Amino acid sequence: MRVSRYFMPTLREKPQEAEIPSHQLLLRGGFIRKLASGIYSFLPLGWRSLKKVMNIVREEMDRSGAIEVFLPVVQPAEIWQESGRWNVFGKELLRFKDRNNRDFCLGPTHEEVIVDLVKGEVRSYRQLPLNLYQIHIKFRDEARPRFGLIRAREFVMKDAYSFHRDWDSLEETYNKMYEAYTRIFKRCGLKFTVVEAESGAIGGDVSHEFMVWADNGEDIIVWCKKCGYSANRERASFHVPDVIEEGDILDPEEVYTPNVRTIEEVSSFLNVEKNRLLKSLIYKTEKGFVLFLIPGDRELNEAKAKRTLGVTDLLMADYEDVLRITGSPPGFVGPVGLEDKVTLVLDRLVGGMKNLISGANKEDYHVKNITPFVHFKPHLVADIVFVEKGDKCLACGSPLEFSRGIEVGHIFKLGTKYSEPMGATFLDEDGIEKPFIMGCYGIGVSRILSAIIEQNYDKDGIIWPITVAPFEVYLVATNINNREIRDISDKIYEELERRGIEVLYDDRNERAGVKFKDADLIGIPIRVTVGERGVKEGFAEIRLRESQNVIKIPFDEVGEKVDEIRRELYKRYEP
Repeated sequence: MRVSRYFMPTLREKPQEAEIPSHQLLLRGGFIRKLASGIYSFLPLGWRSLKKVMNIVREEMDRSGAIEVFLPVVQPAEIWQESGRWNVFGKELLRFKDRNNRDFCLGPTHEEVIVDLVKGEVRSYRQLPLNLYQIHIKFRDEARPRFGLIRAREFVMKDAYSFHRDWDSLEETYNKMYEAYTRIFKRCGLKFTVVEAESGAIGGDVSHEFMVWADNGEDIIVWCKKCGYSANRERASFHVPDVIEEGDILDPEEVYTPNVRTIEEVSSFLNVEKNRLLKSLIYKTEKGFVLFLIPGDRELNEAKAKRTLGVTDLLMADYEDVLRITGSPPGFVGPVGLEDKVTLVLDRLVGGMKNLISGANKEDYHVKNITPFVHFKPHLVADIVFVEKGDKCLACGSPLEFSRGIEVGHIFKLGTKYSEPMGATFLDEDGIEKPFIMGCYGIGVSRILSAIIEQNYDKDGIIWPITVAPFEVYLVATNINNREIRDISDKIYEELERRGIEVLYDDRNERAGVKFKDADLIGIPIRVTVGERGVKEGFAEIRLRESQNVIKIPFDEVGEKVDEIRRELYKRYEP
């Protein structure tokens, strides 16, 4: 492809809207353009790289035995109501009515669609296991789209759904998907880790995320250097010593704390450490109101809280509800006397502590010397707080490390979460009708482009792994008006194409510096330069984008040398 005939609108200046390197470079390199908030057009360079990622994904999914389908992006409300997610998924689900006033949504995921399809076609255990996948557009109405393709509203996703007769069969496919994902991300040139994860709105009890290490990642990875434990911070647990504090249990004592509401204010007013305060948080769930009790220096992990209670809705109680339940406004709430009014859930960190401070359920008052299991009895004790720096590994007791990452893949063991409510069953060999056991496996295909760049760039631009680069070679004719340079460059171009090498030939009537800047910006792995000095001495210059080293090769040997370098680069990314 000749640049003079190509659509490659590069930018010299950093776009103001772009906060992180991958977003800046995708815009500057002419890979994407913004249409609306969180919605992007893929330009020719971006589309070529995206297709290469999709091809890698498709090859590895096919290798695993999965079968490709293509499902509608517009989905009727009925199937979402059948699964129970129509009122659960939240505002990310873009809903609309058709001309007949029927409710529809744009698919953020396709569990309902695939279950509706399979339950009408697969009736016998002899047809199982079955793993169907697609590479498709998804839409999630994100509240804060940001970071370009990393947190977009419209994006390309690979989603697969497997159907099984039993859990052993699911485990086998789950492991196959784990292996396939590992191969996919290695072939894309990514440095990644696999972590335990929260399943969120998708559901299921077991899931793993594939996280790319990145300083600008939205997710926090908690991991242990010693034993290899790793988890998303939403899922991560930590070791709590089984220790009961020494000393006598004192009698509760009310303290006047006028207009002192927050943990910071109470800590300062009473001159005590925050961890001696019992933070009391009332939430509303579909099962009723819950009072979470955690140390004052910790934050409630809502994902853990939902999992502990087995709920999907978790909303902070409003002022009127708090006043009705406790008799006091927010800021003065405590657990004493509330056992019959709300479910009390105590964090395990507090279980062995004595003589704490909480709200007195009385405006402008707190109470000192509150001891769990003595002055109030929690209904549940659980891990409901975020892990923090200084916490120890649950597995080996070593200090936990914290790093940032970008989630590029997520695999789930769904069980019967969708098959049971949607009536998706099969006849087992004993003639009994049973619900499908399901798995679900997602990859953020378009997000992978950003993740790759976050790990592969320098001050001049992108450094693409050859497996996903839009082209393999960037051929520069430094002065297209010099006939010798042009003729030799044309011959090299033809030779490279004859060898099946993807080459972008910069034949523009531009200064050499402009061409070199664009070559570095868009990050094609191999650059071949034909210049005036080289014409005089009979050589072309070959340079890898990742280094400053230049090798000089006679013109008639360029094709063979480039082919050799190209093959060596591909070997790096073999799984």
